[in-house]
Amino acid sequence: MKLYASNLSYNTGNAELNDLFKPFGEVISANVITDRATGQSRGFGFVEMSSDSDGNAAIKGLNNKEVEGRQM
Repeated sequence: MKLYASNLSYNTGNAELNDLFKPFGEVISANVITDRATGQSRGFGFVEMSSDSDGNAAIKGLNNKEVEGRQM
């Protein structure tokens, strides 16, 4: 299941995004989207979980959760 993660802190990188979703199941990939010119995070990313049940657990656990001062 591929998930869209929005309103991320600009300090969040791929490793931090992976760590955020890891408690909910196996993370296949976690990618924060960056600006091509500056390399700075654009504040959103995509996470691929190994199963729909893991993805749904992550949605329930992280929806509207505050992370680094920003509500996902």
